[in-house]
Amino acid sequence: FSALRDPLEGLLVVLECCPEAMKSKGGSLGHCVLFEFQLWLKERPHLHLQQREPGARLRRLQVQALSLLTEKQPSFLEPLIDIYQLGTLERSVLLGHVGYLLHRGSYREAVLMSIKLKLQPDLDVEKVCIPLVLQDRLQLAEAFVSDYQDLQNRLVRLLDSWCSPGFDPTPLLSHYPGIPEFHQKSGRLAPKVLSKQVFRLMELYGVDPALCPNVVTQRRLASLKFLMYKRFVEKNMSEENWADHVQATVGESVDLQVELIFMLVKHSGLDSAARWALRYSVPTDRLPIGVGDRRETILAKSVSQTECPAGTGEPWEPSEESRRTYYQLPIPMENVHLLDTPEGLRQCREAVLKPGALLGVDMEWRPAFGSVGKPRVALIQLAVRSSVYLLDLTERGGPEQDQELRHFIRDVFSDPAVTKLGYGMAGDLSSLAATWPQFLEEPLKPAGILDLLSVHKQIQKAHIPQGVRGSRSPDGLKGSAEKGLSLLVQLVLGKPLDKTEQLSNWERRPLRPSQVYYAAVDAYCLLDVHHSLTQDPGRFGLAPGLSNALGGQQVKCEEKGTRRPRTRKAQVSGQEHFKKPQPPPALPGVSREALSPQQFRVVCDNMLQGLGRYLRCVGVDVRMLDNADDHRRAAEIAREESRVILTCGLPFQTLKSQVGEGRCLAVDCSEKARDQALRVLKHFNITVTPADIFSRCQVCNGDQYLKVPRQEMERLMKIRGLISTESRFRSEGESADCDAPSQPHFPPYSPKCRWAALSGLDPDSLQFPGGAPLQLDSVPPGILDKVSLFYCCTSCGKVFWEGSHFGRVISQFQEVLNV
Repeated sequence: FSALRDPLEGLLVVLECCPEAMKSKGGSLGHCVLFEFQLWLKERPHLHLQQREPGARLRRLQVQALSLLTEKQPSFLEPLIDIYQLGTLERSVLLGHVGYLLHRGSYREAVLMSIKLKLQPDLDVEKVCIPLVLQDRLQLAEAFVSDYQDLQNRLVRLLDSWCSPGFDPTPLLSHYPGIPEFHQKSGRLAPKVLSKQVFRLMELYGVDPALCPNVVTQRRLASLKFLMYKRFVEKNMSEENWADHVQATVGESVDLQVELIFMLVKHSGLDSAARWALRYSVPTDRLPIGVGDRRETILAKSVSQTECPAGTGEPWEPSEESRRTYYQLPIPMENVHLLDTPEGLRQCREAVLKPGALLGVDMEWRPAFGSVGKPRVALIQLAVRSSVYLLDLTERGGPEQDQELRHFIRDVFSDPAVTKLGYGMAGDLSSLAATWPQFLEEPLKPAGILDLLSVHKQIQKAHIPQGVRGSRSPDGLKGSAEKGLSLLVQLVLGKPLDKTEQLSNWERRPLRPSQVYYAAVDAYCLLDVHHSLTQDPGRFGLAPGLSNALGGQQVKCEEKGTRRPRTRKAQVSGQEHFKKPQPPPALPGVSREALSPQQFRVVCDNMLQGLGRYLRCVGVDVRMLDNADDHRRAAEIAREESRVILTCGLPFQTLKSQVGEGRCLAVDCSEKARDQALRVLKHFNITVTPADIFSRCQVCNGDQYLKVPRQEMERLMKIRGLISTESRFRSEGESADCDAPSQPHFPPYSPKCRWAALSGLDPDSLQFPGGAPLQLDSVPPGILDKVSLFYCCTSCGKVFWEGSHFGRVISQFQEVLNV
């Protein structure tokens, strides 16, 4: 470099002569030269571009460097921009080069250049981002619109427009013929997939939901279907709660109002549908048959009659059936105090903040049907032995009262001398932090928290003797309809909680008496559960030392979102007193001894398709989700077909709760598919033999093959015109592009599968009984001289033959192979 007459000009000459490095990650000759030049230039600041005289010579160097980036070496972007100060060029020149990259199909390079030179406001969002989304590079599109609110809104609105009911991606894809067909058919343009991304970006960018009518309407329609299911199928939501949520979900949307009417006709009948049609004044031409006439009849009656009010004004009490079935509040309702004044808050502080106090804590918020963002807490319940205090967060009063309430909440959760009992406390604290910006600026520092969710998990893992109080046996509880805190209360106290008011509108005031009762029960039951566990922990399968641990030891609770190491240590102090974890439970109907691959049935999430193919290699029955399938589909398949779920990442917690104990396993995504398969086989004690290798079709999971000898395969290929006599002789001596026969030291290939008769193959169409055609075109003609026997899958028609791949699989699974 020092010997060059003009180092800056000489560098460009050297880079021009370097081999192209379109996708280089730094190991090419050009990158090596650039790296050394930057080190050399750093020691000679007087040679920097800004020290040169401005003028035509300077601009010529910049244009030359820019042309090198766009035409030959786009991977040199950052160093060349810094060395030649390309940001000082005219904006029109820079935009012209970015446009050239887009026209050439170098979308990634165009985006990176525009970001580095801050050209985003002058570029068309649709022209830049559409090909990125089609290529599954949404993160790059997000980087393009970063720091530009208007561009963020346009990107989200673009994705929302693709979620409209009549959207057809075919014309869109035709504008980008350079995008591989694989990307076009991958399912990422499916409305369900797109809507998830739109909602994520709406929350990330703070986009107004009104800008995304399509995804919002879809989510509200899904919420409406859920409400109909809760009200008319499960029948565990009161009429008042249901009506309140339906009105909030439907809103002013006429389309959703019409959908509601049609659903009511199906689930409830014409009368109910007509009343809601009357309420919303739905046009008659959009009503189902019979609803319009019934609406007129109801309207005529309402003129002469006055409907009775919904409430009678009498004190509310639980029904006799509720008393018999559900856990009841053991203290009178006079001891339940709804606090919305400073005096009540001070009274609560005196009763709660006592050293050594035991406090049941719960929170309520309005269900987020179709909304974006975290829910805001509307009510905090604090229960002591004699009273329950309900803190109304919707009625905070003035700034002084609001500040006093915040200080009290901070004091309660940070006082280590007060033991706070909760269930899933991390989620409650996360919602509480979203309620006040002050809790985000200065987060709560919880101390003295005992989360009974961890205790519940230990109870479920332990063996519960038959002497546990309750109407169901421990075996029966595995199939109980109860879940969460209600299930724990049923396990410990014998009766579940009445969750009818769980989905109430907790922001509406005044609260109904049934809501107040439910809120008090949810907090007070924690005290009774804690008392029963500490009195006789052994009855619930817990260690004898649990009494002291629960009685006095304080624990901390981490807020949701904090990163924790992936260890198997206890989440709360005192968990070390539990018994050691039991080994994974045996699969239903199978002993705890070693299993064969034929006894093991799994469903792989769409993120683990590589793992699924490896497991099929060794004979495991594997169902794999498609790329466009929702993760919850895995739980449906697992329940219907008695399979184990294999998943990874965030879906694990959701899927685990929908299947039985031991029926869902989280796999490490950072591992290679082969290592994942080995871990799964070892975890479930699966013993693989050579006869299991390739006993299933890797393509379709079929386990039935047809043996076809060489002579018969040659005859079939001649019938199809795939080989001729001349080509047959010409192929002799040629090396086929396929696997060579297996080595002598490996066991012979003899799969443990079902065998089909050759008579089952239709001689005319060459199709199997299931309709799958025999895929003869996948057999190289040159392989006929090297292989004596072919194996054809009767489910998909794929043709296999023995080769070196068989030996490689045996070597890869030697750790679990029983030879």
